[in-house]
Amino acid sequence: MDAARIHSRRWLILSVLSLCLVISGLDALVIAMAVPKIQMDLGATVGEMQWSVDAYTLAFGGLLLLAGTLGDRYGHKLMLVGGLVLILAFSVAAAFAGGPGTLIAFRAGMGIGSAMVMPATLAIIKHVFPPEEQAKAIGVWSGAAGIGIPLGPVVGGLLLDHYWWGSIFLINIPVVAIALLGAVLLIPSWRSAKVIKLDLVGAFLSVAGLVTLVYGLIEASSRGWGSGATLASLLGGAVLLGAFITWEARSANPMLPLSLFANRRFSGSAAALACQAFALFGSLFVLTQYFQIARAHDPLASGVRILAICTLIISSPLAPSLVKIIGDKLTIIVGMVLIGVGAFALSTAAVDAETTVLISLAVMGFGIGLSIPPSVDGILANAPDHQAGTASAVNDTALQVGGAIGVAVLGTAMTSAYQNALPSLDGLSEADRSAVQDSLGSALAATARLGGDAARIAAEATEAFGSGLQAAAITSGCVALVGAAVTAFLMPRGLKEPAKPHAAPDPVPQEKPLGVTD
Repeated sequence: MDAARIHSRRWLILSVLSLCLVISGLDALVIAMAVPKIQMDLGATVGEMQWSVDAYTLAFGGLLLLAGTLGDRYGHKLMLVGGLVLILAFSVAAAFAGGPGTLIAFRAGMGIGSAMVMPATLAIIKHVFPPEEQAKAIGVWSGAAGIGIPLGPVVGGLLLDHYWWGSIFLINIPVVAIALLGAVLLIPSWRSAKVIKLDLVGAFLSVAGLVTLVYGLIEASSRGWGSGATLASLLGGAVLLGAFITWEARSANPMLPLSLFANRRFSGSAAALACQAFALFGSLFVLTQYFQIARAHDPLASGVRILAICTLIISSPLAPSLVKIIGDKLTIIVGMVLIGVGAFALSTAAVDAETTVLISLAVMGFGIGLSIPPSVDGILANAPDHQAGTASAVNDTALQVGGAIGVAVLGTAMTSAYQNALPSLDGLSEADRSAVQDSLGSALAATARLGGDAARIAAEATEAFGSGLQAAAITSGCVALVGAAVTAFLMPRGLKEPAKPHAAPDPVPQEKPLGVTD
């Protein structure tokens, strides 16, 4: 496909890439609404259902760096199409899973597909759009990535009101089919003009380290930071990632050139992105419980309320214009300050003050929409063309790991504050006392079968949940402000800098088209 035709189709290509992002975001949370029905139908334990959710995150987060490198080596269109095929196949399989073990495996397969898709989307944007339009395209990319996440609970709740639980996976069939058709017909193929050698040792260490680290963060959110499994996983992940960094620093053909992080705009953007993901995913995790448990809304009603965060769809396209006026550094800082303002406003809300919660969530969403596009652009624009997939994978890894840390930390903060705010439970049996202390959901289930002071205990447990929500919101706000401070320290002023080559420059264009079926 010639350059003129690629240029004329660039916005159509972006619409296909945006659809791919919605699919990945939707798949991350769509299963959360169906957990009770799946558990009953498949006879799954609580732990097995937790893993049906986490298997996707684990495979997704652990394989991003490897997938980005493979895209640079073999072509990003190939990775995108291959990932969509995997998502389609494993979605159909998950819909008809006969047991919890197979469901967990199929969810992991969907995560592998998403890991192949996500880095490819950004890398293709870098190839298709000229430098002066990349920031605008990334603004649209950010909006599409953001809407898929809260859309999951809404779609899941709507389907579960009318169909069996497998329908939440079958919804992928028409959406992925459209994305696949668009990818095959519209997206051109590239292969790097440079010969990129696959760093097998680095690939193994990165996958092992990220999988182990993400597993530890998942366990921290459910078992607590002090459990043996959590500590062993976090330590093991840190050791493996440390070994990965050491190997990459000495390797002649590193999978992730550490020289990328010497660029302050690249490293500052990555740090900011991790803090933004912390606030986004962590807050959604907490507020999903707030709407469903503390406010007793059904899954669909809860999902609709979560859509308040979709103000990011408004602010994401505005971010490039603001960057032209005040620069990417200040735009990121403004966005992260807004995230902090929204979080601190959320911390003032009483349990029954839904309006305050929704307004706070909308403010946070607007700040996220302002800060993510220039952060992503700061990563992508400061990497050479032949490492577009690797840079995209760094972006996606920052999002996934930052989000996993946010869920774990805010979940712990909420649980600790909830338990500390509970009244004396001396009148309850040991089993009922343990249930009340575990979570608000368990407390309401336990008090529903008790007489006497059950209503009072339920009310006090709900009030204690408000203290947990406050602690989580304050933590989220503090991390947002820390992210703003880190951005101010690391990133230079002004607009983005042109990428500097990290190897000898090519006498020919970095990427050469291979052609595509029209």
